[in-house]
Amino acid sequence: MKVVAIVGSVRKESYNNKLAKFVQKRYAEKFDLEILDLSVLPLYNQDIEENAPQAVVDFKLKVKDADAVLWVTPEYNATIPGVLVNSIDWLSRVDKVMIGKPSWIMGASIGMLGTVKAQAHLRDILFAGGLQSPVLIGNEVYVGAVHTKMDEEDNITDEGTVAFLDNVVSNFKQWMKQFS
Repeated sequence: MKVVAIVGSVRKESYNNKLAKFVQKRYAEKFDLEILDLSVLPLYNQDIEENAPQAVVDFKLKVKDADAVLWVTPEYNATIPGVLVNSIDWLSRVDKVMIGKPSWIMGASIGMLGTVKAQAHLRDILFAGGLQSPVLIGNEVYVGAVHTKMDEEDNITDEGTVAFLDNVVSNFKQWMKQFS
């Protein structure tokens, strides 16, 4: 199974990117996860959406060719970050490659709530007309106090968090069978 991860942070030491990389490494036997680079996307502009830059074309093609999308979002000002909104704007226009594409969501923060508000907003957005993405519900991954749960090699060391991720990945794999 091919999954792309869209991480809502372009920060070099992003905990959300580290979470995506942990998932990529730990579950490599269960699915192929490619983490997409949002830093190459220009700001969405309706004037050029029909003739989008190559970076946008490539990004949308990777999402289109994937079986599912893993959204990994930080929380900025109680919502999703602008870089994530920008990627969604590109995905929801013209060929609308997200329609019917299964999604699941994770997020990490140094705060205790681990991106609860951002994930709620993202779920609402994924149901919008230009996206219409079915979302794995009831398996939300909120990694709070993430800085205390990772080692120097960016491995999650908190046994409860890892066990929960193992369960969510298993549920995701089971859920995906309906889309085959």
